[in-house]
Amino acid sequence: MRPEKASIVSDLSEKLNRSPFVLVTNYQRMNVNHFADLRNRLAANGAEVHVVKNSFLRRAMTDSGLPDVADKLTGQTAIVTGEKDVAPVAKILKGFLAEFKIAALKVGVVDKSILSTQELDTLAELPPRDVLLAQLLGLLMSPATKLVRLLIEPASAFARLLNAKASKMPAEEAKPEAPAAEAPKDEAAKTEATPEEVAPLAEATPGAETTQEQPKTTEGGEPSATT
Repeated sequence: MRPEKASIVSDLSEKLNRSPFVLVTNYQRMNVNHFADLRNRLAANGAEVHVVKNSFLRRAMTDSGLPDVADKLTGQTAIVTGEKDVAPVAKILKGFLAEFKIAALKVGVVDKSILSTQELDTLAELPPRDVLLAQLLGLLMSPATKLVRLLIEPASAFARLLNAKASKMPAEEAKPEAPAAEAPKDEAAKTEATPEEVAPLAEATPGAETTQEQPKTTEGGEPSATT
């Protein structure tokens, strides 16, 4: 290969290595104005379009370790490459081709995997990569959040039970124990008299001892006979 051709292939290989994707199109019937319009649309998403010779592209893809798509490299060929997400770029390219109807996608290679035109159409309908990652993270986190809540709930309920029990304990300890059996005994002790208390009462009672009847006397001072 001549040095000038080798240089073209080298530059093309460098572009392919920097891009996570390459979209191969047929640019038939596109003019300079069409290319300018497409370049402006792609530039906003960090992508660019280049017209290439099929032989150069075939060699550059081989040198870059990309899959063999030689059977698709026919006719007039242009490639779209970029350094960002492929979905917005595929959407721009699909809209442009549908608007002017002057070109068509041949094949795509994304992350070194071949995508058909139908798969590229589906890719063009997807939201940007950041949005997809956020949605995926939401799906992954939702069951995990529920699992964490289920794991935490029993522990929280147990902690609330202990807290409620602990708050009641000081109030229960402050209540004095009622001497239920002692009160009747004290009252009985007050009402019942001891033997020592009974004896003085008996001695002080009149008529407790028997007295002898004194004899009656007559007028003469002699005792009268009792009958």
